[in-house]
Amino acid sequence: MLRGFAPPQTPGGRSSVVTAPPWHYAGWLLSIEYELDAGVAAAFLPEAFGRATGKAAVHVADWQATTDGHELVDPVYSQYKEAYVLLEADRAGALVNFCPFMFVDQDISMVRGLLQGLPKKLGSIWLTRSYPLDHPAAAFPREGTKLGASVAVKDRRLLQAELQLTGAEGRPIGFLRQPTFGLLGLPTLLGGASGARPTLVRLAADDVVRGGLHAAGATLEMFPSPHDELADLAPLRVLEASAGHVGLTISRVDEP
Repeated sequence: MLRGFAPPQTPGGRSSVVTAPPWHYAGWLLSIEYELDAGVAAAFLPEAFGRATGKAAVHVADWQATTDGHELVDPVYSQYKEAYVLLEADRAGALVNFCPFMFVDQDISMVRGLLQGLPKKLGSIWLTRSYPLDHPAAAFPREGTKLGASVAVKDRRLLQAELQLTGAEGRPIGFLRQPTFGLLGLPTLLGGASGARPTLVRLAADDVVRGGLHAAGATLEMFPSPHDELADLAPLRVLEASAGHVGLTISRVDEP
């Protein structure tokens, strides 16, 4: 009998690219809320999803993930970096997010994301880490500390950001503030090539734990690429930013 939550399935079941949830995550997160053209944002939303508000959020994260703890002692299976954009919409009177783009540097995370309805692609993601040390290289979280992030795909830089902490307490941004939706579904070759017929899903995060959030001023730039349309969602102006630690658990997605 072949076993495994995901391919490749084998007699022992240990070769699957991802194991079954629950998936537990902890990470350091840079978040920027910004204003963009509402008409452009609306074109990236699923049909009848809701009204684009003209606001969006960028998250760039350095994550560590585990199922039962075994990945933590073999960290090549647990650590990865990620960046994504969330578009805000008014959906039946409630503010929600939709994820049109997500980039990650680890195949395990990419497959987990596709199973959640998140449009993950492989990329190169970098961000400043912060350590609890009073040292020039530690980027200790206090007033004046500068942090940076960049995202590239196929050797082309798509995004760069710079934050400077203000010393004030930060507010939740993006998925830390309101529900997030994605599209679950992949194309198929069964009986001939057929495009994806995605289903709208709501991401369900349990056991969310936030460390202190640190407010920041920020700059955010997006750059054109021949294959990635992220620059269509470029900011008109930054509204607010924050940096901090977060932990959460994913075990399912829900119907809207």
